This record gives sequence, structure tokens and C-alpha cells, in this order.
Amino acid sequence: MASGDVVFGSAECVAVSDPAERALVDRCRQGDPEAFSRLVALHERMVFNLAVRLLGDTEEARDLSQDVFLKVYRHLGHFEGRSTLKTWIYRIVVNQSRNRQRWWRRRRGERSCTLEDLTPADEARALASDPRESPFERANLAERARRVQAALLEIPFHHRSILVLREVEGLTCEEIASTLGLPEGTVKSRLSRAREALKNQLLPAPAERE
Repeated sequence: MASGDVVFGSAECVAVSDPAERALVDRCRQGDPEAFSRLVALHERMVFNLAVRLLGDTEEARDLSQDVFLKVYRHLGHFEGRSTLKTWIYRIVVNQSRNRQRWWRRRRGERSCTLEDLTPADEARALASDPRESPFERANLAERARRVQAALLEIPFHHRSILVLREVEGLTCEEIASTLGLPEGTVKSRLSRAREALKNQLLPAPAERE
């Protein structure tokens, strides 16, 4: 089994520290469909935004989000212990995204994915910008977000996933290590290399600098 793969069974557990979420998870385990709908509602935006950042394709991200919650539904009953529910879901999203990208390479070659539109999270940040900003400034912000997303898709997946978890989702290195099943030191070194790789992608081409 590859490092970071989700393990379904007694060796890996989900700890729910929030009493309200613990109660929700317990209701899901008892087969309460309304409780599971609530769990999905709590996490679906996070799942979609992470998937679209990792894949660069909104339709693929929607399909993957459905697969993620199907796995959550099928396997939630096996979990009651070590890592948080959110960390577990993050791990499923990363693993499913990695698997889907591998499938693209095998079946379609080096598929190029682009985002014509901002993700919902990007749009929310733009709408929440300083109202004193001009439409021109907001357009520049949106264009920068598109450039960053395009650059993310050009760096290796293992760098992209760590960078998105840290800089977009705001996870600590310790949380990322738990999510990906890696030593914290490995996360820190990969994060440093990922930032450098992204920086290089964002540099203008030589012709543009002339």
C-alpha cells in the first residue's frame, strides 16, 4: 500500500473532538440519513474546493466529491479513534485526486487541465475584498488567482497537495503530516521545495521580461 493511502479498518481511526460533531457522527453510524446529509453539508465546500485546486477541473472535482462522500458513507462506521474526521476526509480527497490524475496519465497521456473560472473560494475572497477597491483592482485580484491556479497545475502532485493544504486550507505542518501519513520533517522540506517550484512557475517567461 502506498504511503498516505486511506486505511479502512481498525488500524486507523477518526477522533471527533467537537461534541456536536461527535453526536452527528454517532447518528450517521446509526444509519440516520438526515445526519449524513448534515455531515455532507458541513464538508462539501471544503471537499470541492480542495479537489478543484488539485485537479484544475470543476467537473472532475464535482465527480470526485461524490466519490469522496460515498467512501465516507461506506466506511465511517469503522472509525472511532486517532485522527480527526476532517483530517480523514482531507486524506480521502488527496488520495482520490492522486488516483484520478494517475488514471489521466495512463489513459489520456499528460492531460492539461485549466480553470476558466475561479473556484467558489476564490470568488468569495474577491467578493469579500475591500469595498474601497476599484473594479480594476478586483479584476487584477481575480487574474492573479487564475495565474496561481495555473501555476499549481504545473508542479508535481506531491508538491501541489502539500502547498494547497498549507496555504489554501490553512493546515499546520503537523496536520498535513497526519493527513498524508508523512513525517513532519518530510512535510516541511517538501513544503519548502513546493513554494520554490510555484515561485519559479509564476516568474515571467524570458520574452515577457524583455
